[in-house]
Amino acid sequence: MATRDKSTGNGGEVHQHADDETDILTTNQGIPVSDNQNQLKAGVRGPVLLEDFMLREKIFHFDHERIPERIVHARGSAAHGFFEAYEDLSDLTRADLFSEKGKRTPVFTRFSTVAGGAGSVDTPRDVRGFAVKFYTQQGNWDLVGNNIPVFFIQDAIKFPDLIHSVKMEAQSGYPQAASAHDTFWDFVSLMPESTHMIMWAMSDRTIPRSLRTMQGFGIHTFQMVNAKGKATFVKFHWKPKQGVQSTCWDEAVKIAGADPDFHRRDLFEAIARGDFPEWELGIQAFDQAFADSLPYDVLDPTKIIPEEVLPVRPIGRMVLDRYPDNFFAETEQVAYCPANIVPGIDFSNDPLLQGRLFSYLDTQLKRLGSTNFHQLPINAPKCPVMNFQRDGHMQMAVPKGRANYEPNSLNESDRDPEGGGPRECPVQGFQTVSGRSDEGEQGDKLRIRPASFADHYSQARMFFRSLAAPEQAHLASALVFELSKVGLEHVRERVVANLVNVDVELATRVADGIGMPVPKGSKPAVPVQDFDLSPALRIVEGPLAPQDIAGRSIAVLVADGSDAGAVATLTEAITGGGARAVIVAPKVGGATLSDGTLLKADAQLAGYPSVLADAVAVILSKEGTAALLNEGAAVQFVMDAFGHLKAIGHTPEAQPLLDKAGVVPDAGVVGIDKAFVDAAAQRFWDREPGVRQLA
Repeated sequence: MATRDKSTGNGGEVHQHADDETDILTTNQGIPVSDNQNQLKAGVRGPVLLEDFMLREKIFHFDHERIPERIVHARGSAAHGFFEAYEDLSDLTRADLFSEKGKRTPVFTRFSTVAGGAGSVDTPRDVRGFAVKFYTQQGNWDLVGNNIPVFFIQDAIKFPDLIHSVKMEAQSGYPQAASAHDTFWDFVSLMPESTHMIMWAMSDRTIPRSLRTMQGFGIHTFQMVNAKGKATFVKFHWKPKQGVQSTCWDEAVKIAGADPDFHRRDLFEAIARGDFPEWELGIQAFDQAFADSLPYDVLDPTKIIPEEVLPVRPIGRMVLDRYPDNFFAETEQVAYCPANIVPGIDFSNDPLLQGRLFSYLDTQLKRLGSTNFHQLPINAPKCPVMNFQRDGHMQMAVPKGRANYEPNSLNESDRDPEGGGPRECPVQGFQTVSGRSDEGEQGDKLRIRPASFADHYSQARMFFRSLAAPEQAHLASALVFELSKVGLEHVRERVVANLVNVDVELATRVADGIGMPVPKGSKPAVPVQDFDLSPALRIVEGPLAPQDIAGRSIAVLVADGSDAGAVATLTEAITGGGARAVIVAPKVGGATLSDGTLLKADAQLAGYPSVLADAVAVILSKEGTAALLNEGAAVQFVMDAFGHLKAIGHTPEAQPLLDKAGVVPDAGVVGIDKAFVDAAAQRFWDREPGVRQLA
C-alpha cells in the first residue's frame, strides 16, 4: 500500500512497512532507504564507497540547501491571511479585489528588517519592510512598502550607495544590523534629501514593540484607474487594529539578548492562539489639481501628505490567520515585485518607484535561480495563467500542444476547440493609464531633479515638531547614540549642521549630547517652510495609541505561597480583556500556591525577563518575597519594568522587592485590582526623566 507524498508536493509516493504500515524513508527518487545511520563501506573499518548513492544524494542536497539571501530585507517573518473589501470601489478602480463589499482575497504578508542579514536579531533600530502579496482573480498584486511613509533618497540610482553605506563596513564586516557607524552617517550627512527619513528612522517607529503593532505604507504615489480609464492618485496606508506601539531603546537592546526572535515568535504565537493580527487598509485619493495645490511634489518619495491635509479613507481590512507550513518554502522563497500590479492599479512617475520596477525582478532571478520562480507555490497566482512562455531552468509546468507562439491556429483545448490558445484582450487586459504631456512625460531626456524635489527640511521640521515631548527626547537621544558611534568629527558636524535647518533646539540637544558646539546651519536649496503640525504622526497620545490590553502579554510573577485567589482573579481579568497572562515562576515546574495547588509556569524567571512583557504583576507572599530578595533575576525583573515605564501591579507583601528594585510610587504602580488592568494598556511617560537621562 502506498500514499502520495503530501509533504513535498512532488507527486511521489511514500512507501509503507507491510507489517505496521508506518511510512518508509525514501530518497528523492522514491527509493526505499534501509539504513539512514551508516555509510556504505568496504568492510567494517574500510573506506567509504563512491557507489553509496544514498549518501551522495543526502550530502549533495544538504550542501545546496541555502540560496543567496536578500541584499536588503533578509531578516523576515511572514503569514498567510485574507483581505476583505469594505465597499465597492468601482468608481475609483477596476481592480477585482475592490469590486464588491465583503469580497475576500488571499494574501501573504512578509515583515522584515532592512539592514541586517538573515541571522540578525529582530529588534535593532531599523526600518521594517511591510510587503503584501494579494492573490487576486486578475493576477498577483504586490504592495511592497515599509513601516515608514518616506524614504532616504529621491532617485533609485542612489539606492546601491545608500545600502552600501548602511550595511556592515567593507573593511571590517561590522556592525551588523546597525546604522550607528561612520559610513552611513557620512552618506546621509552629504545627502540633505535624507533628512526627513532620518527623523523617522531615529524616532520610536524603528523600534516597534511587535510586528502586529506597526503601521505600513506604500511610500510612493500610485494610481487607481476605473473602467472608463479615469485615473486617481492614491497613497496606501496600513493601520494596525491593536494600535501603534514601540519599545524603549534600552528595552529593545535587552530584548535582543533575551530573545533574538522576539518579533517572529510573537507573530507565530499570536496566530497559534487565535489572536489574529489585523490591519485596516486606507487610501489618500486625490487628483492632479489637488497635487498641484500642495507646497511639495507628490512624486517625491521623501514627502508625505499629512492626514490633517488629506484624511485616510478606510477601504478594507487584512487579517493574518495562518503561519507558513515551511519557513524556507514560503517566507524565504516568496518573491515580491512592485511591478506586479493588476488592471485598475498603475504606477506614477516617482523616480524611486520607477527604479524599483526593474530592481526587484532582477533580484529574484539571482536569488531563486530561474525565470520560472513564479511557479513556486508561494509565488504562483491563484487565477488561471495562460501564455506561451516555455522552458528555462527548473521548468515545473508541462505545457501541451504543438505551437508555442501567438497567434496560432494549431493548439486545441476544452476552452478553445478550434485551436489557437489564449489571445490578448483589450477589454479585460491591463492598460497603462495615459500620461499628461505637461507633467514632463514627453519632454527632453534629462538627468536632472525637478525643482519641486528641492525642499529637504520642511517636512522633517513638521515631523519632529509634531511628536509628543517623550518622542522628541527619544529621537534626540537616538541621534546622540548613533553619532557617538561615528568616529569622524567632520561627519558629526555635517549632520548637526543639517539638523539646525530642522529645529535649532533639536540640533542643540544633539550637539550637547556629543559634546560639540552647535555649528552654523547648512545652506538649504530652498527656504525652509513651517507647515501645520500633524498630530497623526505621534505614537504617544496619537490617534493610533492602544486603548486597552487586547493582544498584549502581561507577566504574572508568582512563587511558593502566592495567593491562589488573587492569581486566579487577575489572570481571568487579563484574559477577559483579550490579553495573554504569562505565569512566571522561579522554577519552570511552577509554584505551590496558598491553597496547596501547583500552578504550572509558562516561563522560568531567569529565562523570561520583563522586557518580553507589556506589563507585570507581582503576586508574592511575605515568604515568597523574602526568597526572591536575593535573586538578581527577580530584582532586575521589577527594575526593568519600572525603567521601561510599564505598569506594575503588586500585592502589599511584595513591597520589599519593589523597594530593592528602586520602584518609586506613581500612577503606573498599583495594586492587582482593575486599576492594574487599566494601567497595563499604556506606558507612563512622566516617569522617564526620573529613570534615564535623555538628550
